[in-house]
Amino acid sequence: MIRSFTLLMRLALALAALQALTACNKGEAQQGAAAPAPVAVSVIQAAPRDVPVSFEAVGRTEGSREVQVRARVAGVLEQQLYSEGDAVKAGAPLFRIERAPFEIDLQQQRAALAQETAKNELAKRDIERAKDLVARKFVSQQNLDQATSTLAQSNAAVDLAKARVRQSELNLSYTSVDAPISGVTGRALQSIGSLLVPNADSSLLTTLTRTDPIWVRFALSEAEFASLRARDAKHLEVRLVLADGSAYPLAGKLNFSGSTVDASLGTVQMRAEFPNAELKLLPGQFVRAAVVAGSQQAITVPQSAVLQNESGRFVWLVGPDGKAIARNIKAGNWVGKDWVVLDGLKAGDSVIVDNLSRLRPGTPIEAKKAG
Repeated sequence: MIRSFTLLMRLALALAALQALTACNKGEAQQGAAAPAPVAVSVIQAAPRDVPVSFEAVGRTEGSREVQVRARVAGVLEQQLYSEGDAVKAGAPLFRIERAPFEIDLQQQRAALAQETAKNELAKRDIERAKDLVARKFVSQQNLDQATSTLAQSNAAVDLAKARVRQSELNLSYTSVDAPISGVTGRALQSIGSLLVPNADSSLLTTLTRTDPIWVRFALSEAEFASLRARDAKHLEVRLVLADGSAYPLAGKLNFSGSTVDASLGTVQMRAEFPNAELKLLPGQFVRAAVVAGSQQAITVPQSAVLQNESGRFVWLVGPDGKAIARNIKAGNWVGKDWVVLDGLKAGDSVIVDNLSRLRPGTPIEAKKAG
C-alpha cells in the first residue's frame, strides 16, 4: 500500500514537471514568432520622370548596296589587281582578262569597215555617173535604179560594219573589270588562269558592298508599328546597341517601312540607315535597334529590383505597416539600367532594391534610403 502511494506521487510530480516545461517552450516559441528581427533594406520612392518612347527589336546589318562583279566576256583571267577586303572607289581596276583575242577581233572589224567604206564611196560615184548618163539619155532609168539600190545596200553595210567595230571595242573594254560602285571588296571567287564564261557560275568574280551608309533591317509588332505611325516622323531616330553591350555612337533614320503585315509573325518590316565612315559596323552583324519617338512621363525602377515568378514580374514594397508586400507590375522597355513600369506602381511607393532574397510577405522591414 505504501509502495503504491509512493509510485503515484512520483508520477504526479513528473507530469507536473512536463507540463511546466511544455508551457515554457510554448511561451518562448510564441515570443520568437511574435517578434522576428526586421530585415534591413534600401528603398527608393517611385516617381515619374521623362523617359524616351522607344520600340526595340533585334536587327541585322547589311550593305546599302551589294553588287556582284561578273565577267562580261569569255576569256582567261590574267590578273587580280586588289587585295581581298580592301575598300575601293568606283572605277578602280579589280581584274584583267586576256586582251589579245579581242584586240585581233577589233582589228578585223575595223578592216571590214574600211572595205565597206571604200565600196560606199564607189557606189556614190557610180550613182552620180548614172544620173548624168540618164540625163543625156545614154542609158535607161533602170541603170540609175540599180545604182541607187547599190548605194543603199552599201550604206547599210557601212552601218553594220560600224556596229561590229563598236561591239568589238566594248568587248575589249570588258577585259578590264572595274569596280561599279565604291565599297568593300569580298573574297576573289576565281583563280588566276581560270577560263571565264559569261552567264555561267565561272563569271562571278567577287562582290562589292557599300558600307557607308549601312542599313539595319528589323521588324516591329503590328501594335508597335501602329503606335509609331501615330507619332511625328520628323522626330524619329534609331539607336543601336551592339553585341558587346556598347551603344553605337551615331543615330540613324528610318528609310523604309513595310506596307504589309507578315501574316505568320504579325510584324512589319523596317529599315534604318546609319553613317558608317569608320566601318564600325560590318554587314551581317546582329544588333539591337531602338526606334526613339519622343518622350513621356513614366515610373522607372532599377533592373535589380524586378523579380519574376510564374505570375510575371513583381517588386517588393514597404507596406503601410512597415512590412514587405509583393506587387505585380507590367514592365516596358529598359532605360539605361532601369525598367520602365507601365502599370502596377504609383508615385510615392517605397520600392525595395536590395536583400530581396530574404523577403517574404509580411517580413518586418528596417528601411533606409538607397544610395
